[in-house]
Amino acid sequence: MNTWSPTSWRNFKIKQQPIYKDRKLLENVEKELSGFPPLVFAGEARNLKKRLGEVVEGKAFLLHGGDCAESFSQFSAVNIRDMFKVIMQMSVILTFAAGFPVVKVGRLAGQFAKPRSSDTETIDGVEYLSYRGDMINGMEADSALREANPKRMLKAYNQSAATLNLLRAFAQGGFADLNEVHKWNLEFVKNNSFGQKYEELAERITEALAFIEACGIHAENTQQLKETEFYTSHEALLLNYEEQLCREDSLSGTYYDCSAHMLWIGERTRGLDEAHIEFLRGVDNPLGVKIGPNATKDEIMGICDLLNPKNEAGRLNLIVRMGAGVIEEKLPNILKAVLPEGRKILWSIDPMHGNTIKANSGYKTRAFNKILDEVKSFFEIHKAENSYAGGVHLEMTGQNVTECIGGSQEITESSLGNNYNTQCDPRLNALQAIELAFLIADILKKRKNN
Repeated sequence: MNTWSPTSWRNFKIKQQPIYKDRKLLENVEKELSGFPPLVFAGEARNLKKRLGEVVEGKAFLLHGGDCAESFSQFSAVNIRDMFKVIMQMSVILTFAAGFPVVKVGRLAGQFAKPRSSDTETIDGVEYLSYRGDMINGMEADSALREANPKRMLKAYNQSAATLNLLRAFAQGGFADLNEVHKWNLEFVKNNSFGQKYEELAERITEALAFIEACGIHAENTQQLKETEFYTSHEALLLNYEEQLCREDSLSGTYYDCSAHMLWIGERTRGLDEAHIEFLRGVDNPLGVKIGPNATKDEIMGICDLLNPKNEAGRLNLIVRMGAGVIEEKLPNILKAVLPEGRKILWSIDPMHGNTIKANSGYKTRAFNKILDEVKSFFEIHKAENSYAGGVHLEMTGQNVTECIGGSQEITESSLGNNYNTQCDPRLNALQAIELAFLIADILKKRKNN
């Protein structure tokens, strides 16, 4: 195996990368970025690895969710707060049902680059370079804005820093206090049956807190009641950016990609002899890899060998994304082949990407019932193979968008245009996310009782 360094990925073939015309400007931006402070710290990433190790051991559950692609134009404290709220709501629902901790990882503070199926797209008869996320280019139908601009990496860094600052304040400054559990319910959710169900759950939690406070345990003397651990993640797609946030940890002597606590590689960029695997094999963060229906045992074992050679619990999260129906055919064979190898893998499910369709109205969408079907199948298959289904990976928002059809709101194809506001792929809105959390909670409760 070749010697690794933060720059060794540059010697490998690479996919899904923009072409920067001004190489000198790119070099200047990279140099400036490399001098910026880290966004996260090695100790935080180590702590997340420990928590994910508990998931691998069947002692916790991973809730991994957030924006499909973060936006420069929609950046606001309100949007960050509402995303944090809905993730907190979901974690409470799942924790109450499962009876063990939920590890909360947001697709936030760095999810600015997206892979695309084509280098170009045609809008109103005009061909443009494909939009690849705000870190790379603009989504407007403007040829100049569609050119890759390295200065956008600086703005992505600054927005990520501001987002992380606010998330840390929410997680540790009192907003995450369990006594505030009623206040996490978003206004547009409250009148729905699932919002009311959440209020009932919140009332039960409030009663439990009153009991333990009477026993002398309260937020002032028990940190876990007033604070929460919240971690960030994104797809490590634009390696020109990720390289500059690499830091050697003074305590361990190992490297961390300090752009996020956890990084993942997509289905399109997980080639064993390609740049993305090469880069991430050398950083000590927890890592995820998307696994589609055509993944083979040899590919998965190669991923394990390269990204988790020490077979550490919590290091490697395989994020299954196959589609409802397809998963029932493909995943059992993968598990039958891989499980006997004894690799410490966190298995989670991404029920979003395999269920994307194009509505008659032209909008890209996903059907809530298909998302739920894939989640159910994931748990059933793991149970049948005596394996642990450890987490869920969702594209979602705290806003009242109309991007995925179905759910208790009964969003239809004809109503998608009412508030279709995504930068790229359709997201669950807050109510759909909470509804899904209750449905997953039922599965976890049955698993606990069996």
